[in-house]
Amino acid sequence: MTTARDIAAMLARDAEAVAKLLLPNGKREGHEWRAGSTDGEAGKSLGVHLTGEKTGVWGDFATGESGDLLDLWAACRSIPLAQAIAEAKAHLGVRDPEFAGHRRQEYRRPERPKCQAPRDGSPVLDYLTRERGLTPDTLAAYRVAERGREIVLPSLRDGDLIAVKYLGLDRPNGKKQVRVEKDTQPCLFGWQAIPDNAREVTITEGEVDAMSMFQLGAPALSVPFGGGSGAKQQWIEHEFQHLERFDTIYLALDADGPGQEATAVIAERLGRERCRVVTMPAPHKDANDLLRAGWTPTQARNLLTAARTLDPDELRSAALYADDVVREFYPADEAERGFLPPWRKLHGLLLFRPGEVSVLAGVNGHGKSEIAGHLTLGALSQGERACIASMEFKPVKWLRRLTRQAAAMAVPSEPYIRAIHRWYADRLWVFDVVGTAKADRILDVFAYARRRYGIRLFVIDNLAKCGFAEDDYNGQKRFVDRLTDFAKEHDAHVMLVAHTRKGESEDKPPGKFDVKGTGGISDMTDTLLLCWRNKKREEAIRRAEADGIPAPLEIQEQPGAMLICAKQRNGDDEPRAALWFDRESHQFLSKPDGRPWRYVNYSIADDYTQGEIEQAEADDLEGVR
Repeated sequence: MTTARDIAAMLARDAEAVAKLLLPNGKREGHEWRAGSTDGEAGKSLGVHLTGEKTGVWGDFATGESGDLLDLWAACRSIPLAQAIAEAKAHLGVRDPEFAGHRRQEYRRPERPKCQAPRDGSPVLDYLTRERGLTPDTLAAYRVAERGREIVLPSLRDGDLIAVKYLGLDRPNGKKQVRVEKDTQPCLFGWQAIPDNAREVTITEGEVDAMSMFQLGAPALSVPFGGGSGAKQQWIEHEFQHLERFDTIYLALDADGPGQEATAVIAERLGRERCRVVTMPAPHKDANDLLRAGWTPTQARNLLTAARTLDPDELRSAALYADDVVREFYPADEAERGFLPPWRKLHGLLLFRPGEVSVLAGVNGHGKSEIAGHLTLGALSQGERACIASMEFKPVKWLRRLTRQAAAMAVPSEPYIRAIHRWYADRLWVFDVVGTAKADRILDVFAYARRRYGIRLFVIDNLAKCGFAEDDYNGQKRFVDRLTDFAKEHDAHVMLVAHTRKGESEDKPPGKFDVKGTGGISDMTDTLLLCWRNKKREEAIRRAEADGIPAPLEIQEQPGAMLICAKQRNGDDEPRAALWFDRESHQFLSKPDGRPWRYVNYSIADDYTQGEIEQAEADDLEGVR
């Protein structure tokens, strides 16, 4: 993510040109650009430093305004900071990743609620002011309203109503009564109260806490669904770009388990380098406690200043890893440590773990891309989110093959195709580049995708299209090294498709030393998989079918393909699996008479009956269920 601070630093590299652009009637005097004010007239009241440690810093001695060049851009053009960032990016030639994803869920805008501002004497106003200590001005800033005995909490962004939450005052059986408008976009509460020029913000776990921090002098937003991880933090992908203008984000969530879980997820996704964790002093558990205890804005500012950073601790006592090591020996669920291959015969033997890189290699035409797609479908069916960068084919071409695999048939109906793409919606994203993509760009987009969308599986098909000359062994080695760093830093799994060298024939499976390019590819990867199709068997069967006779039994009994694990750094096995390629579905099956697994059932299509599904389970079909 390119933050506001980053943009300001880039503008400062050419401070004089930017100053001339924004203040064309000014002039240089010594080491400063002088103008009358941010309106741009000639004069000396406003000065912009052009050299030295303060390059880009400006101040208007008449008004007291000051800041960096991004602040100056916003002030001179009388625009919000977010718009200034967009204009400055265009000026600098900085472009955000053009990340094409299938996730395009349609959210609806809520109807304007039938409510009114809290009235004097109403139970809502009495609760918020007397019990919670909020002032009418704070309630007005956040546009809080009432509807009978319900508090109406609107979420507005850029003046548009995005969502509405209703919080009841009554708590039958002690249970909080909360309801939200259906099918609205997950978003932060409180944008309506954030100043346009704010460069830092506090994120809390509740709306009342956000308003409390605001009243204590700190612009604040609230997460929509409280603490925890997973679906509760889906708002991040929708707010990601709106938060880019903040140099510092204070995370003031609850100190309990769900609050700390949410803190970890938010910091990882929004950038550890700009997030600070606020620790509430005992006995206070949240911002509203501070407000009701009589804290002042100065005390609140000191609390934020003392917030701890999330810099990684490179050196830790081995004793701190005890729980993790116990889980390695006694995992509650193997799938929690990664995702499984879609063939049951390999369960317990092969695992694709977060923080690792796997290389899938094979001869041209032996099904590397099909196996990569099949593995990806298995991961999606286990709840993983994936991004595929296929530089050899346009997205529509490889998605056609993947959809064929997902449907387990050669030509699914149009409604079935659309149903499959709805299934992709929150699971699969596309890195939309055909041809040679530079390694830096691939990793930049992957990092963006990991943070914004929580994607944990990244597939690169293939190494030859990553911008390296065929004999650039050092470049290839550095790239694989960077992939391993990326996987560990982002707790993700990267699958890299690669070619094997051409041998005397394609009649025998390749080995560990047959991967094309530098030996560092095999050395640095965590898992090395080699795929091979028995083309000799396929040709013999085709000839027999053309002659109208069955193929010889010894031919039929041969494996149709092999998936060979030549290396598994963090596993106890290096399994080999016999597979059979199914031409209709492009799936690889675990036995010659196996049936492909339908990853997306669609009731209108010619689908399996429940009895057939139960029989498929008994027959050990290919899917992970």
